[in-house]
Amino acid sequence: MGVQIEALFTSALGLQAPWVVRDVRLDTAKHRIDFDVECKQALLSCPACGAASQKVHDRLPRSWRHLDFFQYEAWLHAEVPRVGCAACGKTTQLSVPWAREGSGFTLLFEALALVMCQDLPVRQTARALRVRDKQLWRRIEHYVTEARKKQDMSKVRIVGIDETSLRRGHDYVTVVHDLDAKRLLFSTPGRDHQTIQAFAQDLHAHGGEPTAIAHACMDMSAAYLKGATAYLPNALVSYDRFHVVKLAGEAMDEVRTEEWKTEQARVEEALGHLTPKQRRSILWGMRRNPSGWSNTQTEAMHWLQRANLKTARAWRLKMALREVFANARSHNQTELAGAELRAWLSWARRSRLEPFKRLAATLKAHFESVVRGMLDHRSNAFVEAINGLMQQAKRAARGFRTAANFIAIAIAYLRLGKLTHLPASPFVPATALSAGITRHRV
Repeated sequence: MGVQIEALFTSALGLQAPWVVRDVRLDTAKHRIDFDVECKQALLSCPACGAASQKVHDRLPRSWRHLDFFQYEAWLHAEVPRVGCAACGKTTQLSVPWAREGSGFTLLFEALALVMCQDLPVRQTARALRVRDKQLWRRIEHYVTEARKKQDMSKVRIVGIDETSLRRGHDYVTVVHDLDAKRLLFSTPGRDHQTIQAFAQDLHAHGGEPTAIAHACMDMSAAYLKGATAYLPNALVSYDRFHVVKLAGEAMDEVRTEEWKTEQARVEEALGHLTPKQRRSILWGMRRNPSGWSNTQTEAMHWLQRANLKTARAWRLKMALREVFANARSHNQTELAGAELRAWLSWARRSRLEPFKRLAATLKAHFESVVRGMLDHRSNAFVEAINGLMQQAKRAARGFRTAANFIAIAIAYLRLGKLTHLPASPFVPATALSAGITRHRV
């Protein structure tokens, strides 16, 4: 190969002395281009002890998948020197600057894969890059683990704690996120108080202080309350409005299911004139905000509100609790919020609806924390995105050598952890280059 062509490809690949491109082989039929790279230096420093001017013991052939070159799949090949050191007596293989040790991909290829996996399903990314998805999962595992080691949590003050399941009724995972920065901080299998202890230890390992956590937003889990009291001693606990209203929705559904199953005559008398479609619309209309009702749901809910049914009373109770939370956000006064919540609790206790009587007793037992959650305007709804990602990741990781739970957690960290020590995208716009931004080399 000519000297000019050699210099061109050496520069294009970002190689630096003593590494140069020795040969280029293009196979248009296979849509593949292969670069043979060599180390031209005869004497090298010992990788183990750093002693200079040591002889090369032998050379081992290695290959790495690189970013596509033009429209062709690109590979780098090199005979990597092993240095026989007279100073320390060891024979050590030289590290190549374009790839991690033991990886069959270049650093830039891995960086591209990680960037794509942050937005696309891993399997779809693997198809686009023409690799096996298990290879990408291994890279995600490695880079997420390394990036998390360097994460700074010293400024974390307000956290949200919640549980999510990767499979219905199984594989519960506790997630903790920074409500100020909207990032996933920590996730671990389980949902007992020891998961909060594990978070406190992880927080301390990343420069944070458990005693500096001023506020913890969570659901009404006794285990989480026990863990927060023991391991986040200065945190004020508030109960997330998202879960409180969700509990009211579950109580409403319980009332409706019981009434429509056991008191069919009353339901038929009140709603018998509605079409089957309108009756189905009641189910969804009760769960949605009135502003989002369709025309059919609006008409069906019009009749429900005028019916003398327990279901109608349950819906009014749920909507009234939502109104209490909305008023608390607009007025932002503890006394007013407390008074409105007490009035709602009194109504619920007198409603003769057992699910709402139980809910009222629960909210009364945690009254101060519920009011605090009404006023701090924070919500754990962010965890719903994490839940979806984890379920998606676990399905994709089926059969993988590492526990699927860990893989699901890793993809959640990659997408929601706002990790700041991941490899940067290998693609830098030409305008950025002209402005003086340094491009990553292979």
